[in-house]
Amino acid sequence: MAVLLLISMVIALGIGSVQVPWTDVVAVIARRLRLIEGAGVTALQDDIVWRLRAPRVLGAACVGAVLAVCGAVLQSLTGNELADPYLLGVSSGASVGAVFVLVFGVGVLAPQSLLMMAASFAGALAALAIVLALARGRSGDLPASRTILAGVAVGQLCGALTSLMIMVFGHNTAARSAMEWMLGTMAGLRWPTTSITLVLAAAVLALTLGHARTLDAFSFGESAAASLGVAVNRARWTLMLGTALAAAGTVAFVGPIGFVGLTVPHIVRFLVGARHAVLLPLSAAAGAILLIWSDTAARSLTSSEIPIGIVTAVVGTPVLIHLLRRRARA
Repeated sequence: MAVLLLISMVIALGIGSVQVPWTDVVAVIARRLRLIEGAGVTALQDDIVWRLRAPRVLGAACVGAVLAVCGAVLQSLTGNELADPYLLGVSSGASVGAVFVLVFGVGVLAPQSLLMMAASFAGALAALAIVLALARGRSGDLPASRTILAGVAVGQLCGALTSLMIMVFGHNTAARSAMEWMLGTMAGLRWPTTSITLVLAAAVLALTLGHARTLDAFSFGESAAASLGVAVNRARWTLMLGTALAAAGTVAFVGPIGFVGLTVPHIVRFLVGARHAVLLPLSAAAGAILLIWSDTAARSLTSSEIPIGIVTAVVGTPVLIHLLRRRARA
């Protein structure tokens, strides 16, 4: 899977309005990493591959890995097969913040892109805080069923606020921009933001792999996990907060991207089983590959870029349906 991920990244770096052969892509990367002198690398190739496409491709890989790992963890923690990183209202809260900036045009205070990132991250954290406050019991426990219901309720409220701002206060341009952001885009990724997504991906993978055995225990239910010596509440708080913060970070940079966190873990689970020490890294790699190719398709299939959320749904849904039908026949 790691080899397939590397091959996907190299090929994706060469695809675009200006095609770059994979040998030249490798030469540009090797030169930037000071592995070769790269006298044959042109300035144009260097600009296209390293400055424009590399942060976008690497960022897409990191976001895909974060979303897939978060989905796998939340499905195990909640025992809900429909759980994904946005179950806790993170996506909806982020949308409220980003749409507020777009509709009310507060970009005079700072670059709009920075304000959107800050506002969407703040919105995601606010929504998460409300969900956890609603779901938290008197003893500090965090029941899965109540957390899901609180997430759904907060998500619905945030969705209503977003629609209200677009319908009542948004002019045509703002409404279109809001819709495009809510379907996700990698267009704003540059090296500084990509570096942050790389840190997020590494952190969430390290956190969850460190709790792989705990997640295996959660797969048999909360009572079984407790009987195996797992500190259920502490593990659930730690993993939910960690995955929600990582998902909020990705949403702030690229917008909400559905499907990846929901279905990639299911596909990987069908192929390799449910042991989290294997499931989590393979889900990360599969999510990364899916978003790399989805973003490549989004920016190269037509003259104008397609929102990546549309591509992920179109590409991934038939695969999941096929696997579900094959499982039903087994």
